Amino acid sequence: MHVLDQHVSYEVPAAGYRRYSQALTQAGFAGAIEDNYASRLLAATDNSVYQLLPQLVIFPRDTADLQLALQLAQREDFLDLTFSPRGGGTGTNGQSLNQGIIIDLSRTFKNILEIAPEQAWVRCQTGVVKDALNDAVREHGLFFSPDLSTSNRATIGGMINTDASGQGSLVYGKTSDHILGLQAVLINGEVIETAPVSVAEAQRRAHGESMEASLYRQAIATCIGKRSAIEAKFPPLNRFLTGYDLKHCYDPQAQTIDLSRLLAGSEGTLAFITEAKLNLTAIPRHKVLVNISYRNFDAALRHAPVLVKARATSVETIDNTVLNLARNDIIWDSVREHLSEGQADQPMDGINMVEYTAVDQAEIDAKLQQLIAILERELEAGANNQHGVVGYKICDQADSIQTIYAMRKKAVGLLGAVKGERKPIAFAEDTAVPPESLADFISEFRGLLDQHELQYGMFGHVDAGVLHVRPALDMKVPADEQMLRRISDKVAALTAKYGGLMWGEHGKGFRSEYAPTFFGPELYTELQKIKAAFDPDNRLNPGKLATPFGHPTAQLVSVDARKRGFFDRQIPIAARASYQAALNCNGNGLCFNYAEASPMCPSYKVTGDRRNSPKGRATLIREWLRLNAREGVDVSAEAPQKSWFWRFPKRQNASDFNHQVKASMDACLACKACASECPVKVDVPQFRAKFLQWYYHLYRRPLRDYLVASVERTVPLMAKWPRISNALTHNGLSQWLFAKVFGYVDTPKLSVPNLQQQWQQDWLSGNVEQLQAMDAKERQNIVVIVQDPFTSFYQAEVVVAFAKVVARMGYQPYLLDFIGNGKALHVKGFLSQFRRVVQRVSKQLNAVAELAIPMVGLDAATVLVMRDEYREFRGAPQNYKVQLVHEWLCEHLAELQQFKGVHEGSADLLTHCTEQTAVPTTAKQWQQVFASVGKTIKPVATGCCGMAGTYGHEIEQLEHSKRLFAMSWQQPLAASAQPLATGFSCRCQTHRMQATETTKLRQDVRHPVQLLADLLS
Repeated sequence: MHVLDQHVSYEVPAAGYRRYSQALTQAGFAGAIEDNYASRLLAATDNSVYQLLPQLVIFPRDTADLQLALQLAQREDFLDLTFSPRGGGTGTNGQSLNQGIIIDLSRTFKNILEIAPEQAWVRCQTGVVKDALNDAVREHGLFFSPDLSTSNRATIGGMINTDASGQGSLVYGKTSDHILGLQAVLINGEVIETAPVSVAEAQRRAHGESMEASLYRQAIATCIGKRSAIEAKFPPLNRFLTGYDLKHCYDPQAQTIDLSRLLAGSEGTLAFITEAKLNLTAIPRHKVLVNISYRNFDAALRHAPVLVKARATSVETIDNTVLNLARNDIIWDSVREHLSEGQADQPMDGINMVEYTAVDQAEIDAKLQQLIAILERELEAGANNQHGVVGYKICDQADSIQTIYAMRKKAVGLLGAVKGERKPIAFAEDTAVPPESLADFISEFRGLLDQHELQYGMFGHVDAGVLHVRPALDMKVPADEQMLRRISDKVAALTAKYGGLMWGEHGKGFRSEYAPTFFGPELYTELQKIKAAFDPDNRLNPGKLATPFGHPTAQLVSVDARKRGFFDRQIPIAARASYQAALNCNGNGLCFNYAEASPMCPSYKVTGDRRNSPKGRATLIREWLRLNAREGVDVSAEAPQKSWFWRFPKRQNASDFNHQVKASMDACLACKACASECPVKVDVPQFRAKFLQWYYHLYRRPLRDYLVASVERTVPLMAKWPRISNALTHNGLSQWLFAKVFGYVDTPKLSVPNLQQQWQQDWLSGNVEQLQAMDAKERQNIVVIVQDPFTSFYQAEVVVAFAKVVARMGYQPYLLDFIGNGKALHVKGFLSQFRRVVQRVSKQLNAVAELAIPMVGLDAATVLVMRDEYREFRGAPQNYKVQLVHEWLCEHLAELQQFKGVHEGSADLLTHCTEQTAVPTTAKQWQQVFASVGKTIKPVATGCCGMAGTYGHEIEQLEHSKRLFAMSWQQPLAASAQPLATGFSCRCQTHRMQATETTKLRQDVRHPVQLLADLLS
């Protein structure tokens, strides 16, 4: 049986939704309508444990488009359709999940419409990412202050709908505290503008037959009429009850009504919020962060009230579980110097991060001195000091503060990286209690989890009494799924006992079933009346927060709703193990990072399509595995080796899920940034290669795949006669044929003269056997250069430059015979062939390693394949390590010191995206290398250049490749007088882009070792 044969269609939308989709198109809807299974799967999950498959996902182009969609839905034959808005998809409680139609505003509602710096406000569409908004207003000295751990991908609309807050909420409050006005589209397509209005004006607006009039009537009846009950019920917490904020909709002092307060926290159950006018806060000119280390987490919690009294702006905490995960993550290299690890007998096992911000430095200094005095008294008391303080460090530089908060913001993702099948998950993780009760509350909470023998991680905002607690459960196991229900019930009761809330920050979502108990019969009925005024037929995100008053069948959703684990448990254990990198995805969405200079997932950045992201690809692969299991196909092992070269698909059926997954994988650049940047290490190239192998077991491969697969055999032969080879491959006819037959463009030229012709006579080259034949003294100063199929044959001058550096330092360069690397084979899913290359190369390099000779490779992308992909395929112990150039040079800084001179100007360093994520110390080490010879190097933050091996040469990816270059590399290169790039593909891309008028590069981009060779000569 073949894997998911092309005749099979899966999970098409229901008939009524298909008719709606057709009618919407005919009505002139200008946005995108996606009904394919892949798009719907991506909207079926968020950062929660739940999974609900929608029928359609639509992306309105503008507000008029959204109105059209909702007005059409008022037709009698569409009245049973339901709708939910979606933003960044970072919700932890399934707020945006709905089995009807998802209206995604994150793709097109991304405009910042107006900035008024003098009045300190901004007006923007609600698809704008929070950090992007702050980028736009930073030049005015302002920022939008609610601070989320997901701020680089959370949208303003999502923040409003969950009334998000975060660090510093004691000072900055919640999102709703910063709303000056909203534009929203109601279920009938009516547009309303909300802002505080006088009670008299609200009463005037309440007259009439419009839906807006009914909203004001109900707001007045509830928020004024039930004021005493509201005042009695709402707890005096910084994190007030979210969802239909009855308390703040009416301001008795100002005598105003503001419907914005009902919409904030409404989780898409009342209207679609399309625009927001937000107040901005002056950026504090001065900021200090004090990182206090404790002997245990309980000590950190109990010390927090003391820190709040020390007039801190915010107090954040991280427990030992998160710290230990951070120690094993890429983030630790940048944060460890800013933390006090304590002493051997008193190690750090918890931290509090105390921040002071102010416009006036003197104000910070006074507060800081007060805190330092407190901490010094604790440390002077010794190991048994009252609050368990084991050390502290002060960060007063912006970059160091930002680095620490990057770790804190990564905590959610890091918790998903724990070992084993049980993973910390969000379901009762944003409880809020009075800060003075937090330590006792957490003690009971821990006792509850310990009673069930659960592991967990904790972090949060101790200044506001909010702590994120994520118990580790395996949702694939029915018993653990049932435990989620038991724990949820007990946590709800526990927070009530301490006068707090079960949902202090992240909204209710599927926890809405607890709302009637928390609000009580009287106020819950008022919530239902609010819901009925906005959505009488229960069509907007039904079941969340409240049901419409008087609706005969509406019910609240439950924490027992369908979860991702239900689907994952249908995947055989062997397949789960083989594709563990995909199964690990917990939906945290860090791969949706909007920042162009971030290396994370260039394919998502350039397309804006979440199918083209690590989370998207992991989701699609999980479903592909499940459907294969349903068809009885075992994809846990390698596909049979028969090439099926002759097999054509009978038709490219859009509903064939194979092709939908393949389209997502084709957009991947295989840069592997996800393998390091993703907190749970969702390594897309790993499972992508396995998928492609199975896909091409069924379908015919394109010819260019065979061209790429053969490059390591053909290029060494062609390089023997480079001028002739270049003439044959780079004439007009050949280039036309490459484009038409292979879909391949802009291939580089072979080096002229070739590497052998440039290799100096007093340098050595040969095979392993020749090395083995030398005596120990002859091998003493040898440095083996491990060739790759790109640098050696296309940029031989780089290899020669490194050999010159080696020789100048007193060592003997030895060019090891090239026998392969296999990166291209792995990228294209030729896994059987890749395995053979790995075994052959590993045998060669193990033999060199036995001679205790250092081995160095010039190209990061290929060297790192040996460290990563080789581990799974080598079949024998790997006793060798091939170093990158800068790694070897950093071991020999003393030898470089003798060449130190005075070199004016600085060079700019742009690192390969794979290298900067897999080896995060790269830029710092190159700085050390050049500093030893007196040259200044400045690292430049960039994302992907857009080449990534074969990706940039594939004709269908050409425009995306160019856009990626323009997005991240073009500007810094144009501004640089001396640019350096470590990646072969990056230098190729830059060379290609030099011909364009917009790039305006001043000179060729070289490998840093070429500059070093010049300096040493």
